[in-house]
Amino acid sequence: MRVIGIETSCDETAAAVVSETELKERPWRIDSSVISSQANIHREWGGVVPELASRQHIRDICGVVERSLVEAQIQWSDLDAVAVTQGPGLIGSLLVGVAFAKSLSASLGLPLIPVNHLAGHIESLVVENGTLPKPAIVLVVSGGHTSLYFVPEDNEYRLVGRTRDDAAGEAFDKVAALLGLGYPGGPAIDRLAKSGDDFSVDFPIARITHPDRNDGPELASPLGFSSVLKGRMEFSFSGLKTSVKRHVASRRTALGIDETGSLSAVEVADISASFQRVVVETLLSRTFEAVKWFGAKSLGIAGGVSANSRLRDDAMSRSEALGLPLFLPSLSLATDNAAMIAAAGLRNFHDGVKGALSIDAVASLPLGTHQFE
Repeated sequence: MRVIGIETSCDETAAAVVSETELKERPWRIDSSVISSQANIHREWGGVVPELASRQHIRDICGVVERSLVEAQIQWSDLDAVAVTQGPGLIGSLLVGVAFAKSLSASLGLPLIPVNHLAGHIESLVVENGTLPKPAIVLVVSGGHTSLYFVPEDNEYRLVGRTRDDAAGEAFDKVAALLGLGYPGGPAIDRLAKSGDDFSVDFPIARITHPDRNDGPELASPLGFSSVLKGRMEFSFSGLKTSVKRHVASRRTALGIDETGSLSAVEVADISASFQRVVVETLLSRTFEAVKWFGAKSLGIAGGVSANSRLRDDAMSRSEALGLPLFLPSLSLATDNAAMIAAAGLRNFHDGVKGALSIDAVASLPLGTHQFE
């Protein structure tokens, strides 16, 4: 079976063709993957402008889809289904992809498969690495999402933690803006942090508490799924962002630099390294706690922030120490792409998930169920 995937949830217009293989451990093959990025358009605004994003999707989508077929060396008649991101994402951007996919489905008489963007990121781990041993814990971390999932079976997702405020990628972008590093901020901070002292600034690590939290004896079994765990695996980055803002302001005052001035390159590198250390520690502490409590046999980290070099290195070190298989996407599949949407579409298709031509984009589309509700 061969599926074309369409992804327009934010500021990348993407299309890809993915085919099934006969290999159980590596069920899918990428025949083509085309991505048209809008980073240059949004850079001057310091972030994604929804109206500009949706307009650019309209300009790009036909060419991107056609090129995906050319690179896959197939014709329209060779396709068996159309998969598309239904949500979550920017509503204007999502509407472009959903409308195009519905038109394609209707004109070619092909099944239409709606896909949750977060499920796509999770399936990106399988496309290149093969099937995750179950049960698994998967952290999806990007500019718009920081969510921790327990995955007991294929296509079954139970949310066990998420950010209460900023997503990790959003925090990277906002701190990069404070430091004058431009957009997107994640790659800039990652690059500078390599030359900085990651303990030069003692930024705080948020400790999430919850009314149901119990500091008494731990559960006898991680399979209890007690409300004791509720809140312990959630994230918060707004306080860290505020701490960086205050530190930068105090340093400017101490050095007599006004708001238009810049700190030295050395100090910016140190701040970047210290900030990145705290973000990575926050992400991994919750994630590995989930691994412990749920008895996970594998760990996956997906989404744009999974491209961060420190996150990858630290996750690898901790996983190796536990003898735990770690699944990471390649850099090309870490950010938004359509190959992951096509793969998730194949998963949905075989589970009987198909969409009518009346489906609509859903900006806040949830994934799975909440483990504690």
